[in-house]
Amino acid sequence: MMASLSVTLPKNVIIPSKTPALRTPSSQSLSVVPKSQFYGIRLSFSSNLPIPSSTFVKTTTISAKVNKGQVPPSFTLKDQDGRNVSLSKFKGKPVVVYFYPADETPGCTKQACAFRDSYEKFKKAGAEVVGISGDDPSSHKAFAKKYRLPFTLLSDEGNKVRKEWGVPSDLFGALPGRQTYVLDKNGVVQLIYNNQFQPEKHIDETLKLLQSI
Repeated sequence: MMASLSVTLPKNVIIPSKTPALRTPSSQSLSVVPKSQFYGIRLSFSSNLPIPSSTFVKTTTISAKVNKGQVPPSFTLKDQDGRNVSLSKFKGKPVVVYFYPADETPGCTKQACAFRDSYEKFKKAGAEVVGISGDDPSSHKAFAKKYRLPFTLLSDEGNKVRKEWGVPSDLFGALPGRQTYVLDKNGVVQLIYNNQFQPEKHIDETLKLLQSI
C-alpha cells in the first residue's frame, strides 16, 4: 500500500499554470546613417522596418544610350562665365567630355586637378577638355578660379544632357555617375570610361587613347 504525500507551500509562492513559450525573433530592426565624405555627399536614412534574416539584393545594370562609334546628342550649355557653348564648337578636333558629380567634392577636385596638371599633354594631342556637372555657372566659376582650371566647365542644371547621353548613376541612383567620353575630330565617340572611385584614372585612359588616334 502506497503512502500519500502532502506538501504545504508558503502563501507567497505561485506556480504558473502554463509556461510561456520563448519567442525567437526572425527579424531585426535596423537604423543606419552612413556617410560618404570622399564624394562630399551625405546619405542619411533610418528605418525600423524588419529586415528578413535572409536578404536578397537585386542590382541593376544601366546601359548607356551613347555607345562607342556613335555621334552623341548635341547640346548647348552655359560655361563658367555664363556664355553659351555648343558641342559643335569643338568639331574638327578631338574633345574629352567628362561628366562628374559636383564641384568642390574631394573626388571631383582630384579629377579636375589631374586634368589641369596634364592639360599641356591634351593640348599637344590637339584635344579640348570639357567638364560637365549639374552645378550652376557661378559654382563652376569659383571652382575653376580656386584650382586654376584652364579648361571649360559646363552647367547641366537639371541633368538633361547627362540623361540624354545615358550616364549611369552610382549608389543605387544616389550619386551622379563619373563618366568620360573621347570624341574624335568628326564627333564620333572613340572611348567611354567609367570609374567613380578612381577619378584620376580618367586622365590616364583618355591620354592613352588620344595618343593612339
